Amino acid sequence: MPTINRRQYIKGVGAASSVALAGCSGENQGSGSGDGGSGDGGSEQDGASTSNAGGTTYELNVATAYKLGTTEEYPVMQQAFKENVEEASDGRISVKLHPNGVLGAGTELAEKVQTGTVEAAQFSFSNFSPYASAVDLVNLPYFAGTNQQFVNLVTSDAWENNVHNNVRENGFEPLFYLVIDPRAIGVGKGKDAVLTPEDMAGFKHRIPGSQILEEAWKMVGANPTPIAWGETPSAIEEGVADSLHVSIEAFVTFGFSDLVSHITRTQMVEDAQVYAMNEKWYSDLPSDLQSAVDDASEKTFQDNLNQVPKSRENSMAKLEEAGVEVHDLSDSQLQKWKDKAGYQRSEWDSWKKKLAGDMETFKKLEQAKEQKSDFEVPN
Repeated sequence: MPTINRRQYIKGVGAASSVALAGCSGENQGSGSGDGGSGDGGSEQDGASTSNAGGTTYELNVATAYKLGTTEEYPVMQQAFKENVEEASDGRISVKLHPNGVLGAGTELAEKVQTGTVEAAQFSFSNFSPYASAVDLVNLPYFAGTNQQFVNLVTSDAWENNVHNNVRENGFEPLFYLVIDPRAIGVGKGKDAVLTPEDMAGFKHRIPGSQILEEAWKMVGANPTPIAWGETPSAIEEGVADSLHVSIEAFVTFGFSDLVSHITRTQMVEDAQVYAMNEKWYSDLPSDLQSAVDDASEKTFQDNLNQVPKSRENSMAKLEEAGVEVHDLSDSQLQKWKDKAGYQRSEWDSWKKKLAGDMETFKKLEQAKEQKSDFEVPN
């Protein structure tokens, strides 16, 4: 997408995600699965937003739940964002990274950005749903389950009008999304691969606290089991849960490589996140520095899209090394999942109206996900 006026540009590129849903998962936590951060790592001292006496230099504090270096297997892009902002602003905006959850994760970070305690942060874009319910449409099975559909949607005028305008009024300036990958079903050790909905019959399937996802997994015959993200590894290991649903990259990043035996890529729901800035802090910048932030956000979004295949490849290698079998569905198998739980089913009609406001708005968002964005997602 060419660099244009911010209010036009942000119609989409402004993840989890990561988690994203969460990014699109419906849980307001730190990863694109809408869940917590990863490991230990470097951090930088917290500091308030400052400018020099002449008003020409600004310190931008950016907080994430992830350690530096996570991008290799989970495309968080925090170092790239720092470099892109500082380059685009000719050093007039100095970015200080606060990784590894040192300032919080998920909902806590979103609240700090909203209040201006932290200038910018990365978190699950499900944190926008209290202000723009259309965000949760991404949780509907197969509504925007591929990377390209998700990018088409969040870079559309329909998304701008029904999501971004609302979140700006509530203190957020969306910067760009983190695309991770579609979520996949992972099953615990000793269990057979899940290839069709029938294979999930009776499975205790881990879900976040999301009514949409609870209904979705019931539709495919599973037993949806709400489990906090931090308790999920032990739940899988101990058999409290038989399966979970996160991206390929998240299985590696969050330590599930040694806990699952099979992963099946069902392309049901996208894993994505968002970087957002305090709206007032952004608005108070001089116009040329607003443009610098816009340009840096657009570049980091493109960097993220280019990084996704590399992070996926690195994650697949780690899974193979751990003895995990990854399965892709045939067209007929995929169609069974869509027929069983896809958003086209009448059971979802009440949700479409509730989240979009009315069916006319839903139709606009539905069309938007199929209209090719200027951003093309590499395979």
